[in-house]
Amino acid sequence: MLLGAVEAARAALIESLGRDGGGAHLGAVAEGDRVVTHFFAATHPGYSGWRWAVTLARAPRQKAPTVNEVVMLPGDGALVAPDWVPWKERVGKEDLGPGDLVPVSDDDPRLVPGYLVGDEVLDGTSARELREVIREVGLGRERVLSVEGRDQAVERWYDGRNGPHSELAKSAPARCVSCGFLVRVSGPLATAFGVCANASSPSDGQVVSLDHGCGAHSDVRMEQSHSQPAAAPVHDTLTWDTWTDSDLEIITR
Repeated sequence: MLLGAVEAARAALIESLGRDGGGAHLGAVAEGDRVVTHFFAATHPGYSGWRWAVTLARAPRQKAPTVNEVVMLPGDGALVAPDWVPWKERVGKEDLGPGDLVPVSDDDPRLVPGYLVGDEVLDGTSARELREVIREVGLGRERVLSVEGRDQAVERWYDGRNGPHSELAKSAPARCVSCGFLVRVSGPLATAFGVCANASSPSDGQVVSLDHGCGAHSDVRMEQSHSQPAAAPVHDTLTWDTWTDSDLEIITR
């Protein structure tokens, strides 16, 4: 009965939108027991591919349907807005300018309270004593890098342009670990990364992996120039020599 109630659904649509609100009937779908949704084409130019949905229901022992809702839904191929992305995730580091702020949430997994010591490895007694000192005296940073935050940074740096997989590193004559311009870092990252201090390198002032490399390695030397030996004289035996009066005067002297 509800599947055939096309005119009742259209009447509900006209009542909501006016006579120009809906187009052709596109079909109906049973949503449940005595609940059916009728679809009508949306005729507004800005909603191509969308459709109006009019849901009808019928109570037990009732003949007349009841209108539950009238909504517009996207159909196949409809132009829809992209999924909403929070502002913090949309803004990249290249978008930041002077005065711009990027807030950090209290539950950011990359940070932990300073009294947890961050990514330092301490035994239970040392960690407990350090936490007590920091809590009582108020020393140290409020939050420090967590193990998860450190691991994310390691993956980002190692897979980036200053890691071993870049084209610059693949064509380098040697690795950064043997370069005199490498500044070592301390802590758990010391075995994998350093900072480049070569003004001639594109990585100057940046974190580089120890197995990265570039053409500005400290072992690169200027090649010594070697003088080329003079070519042997060539005797022309096929043509006549041409003599001038000045040449004859020199010979007869």
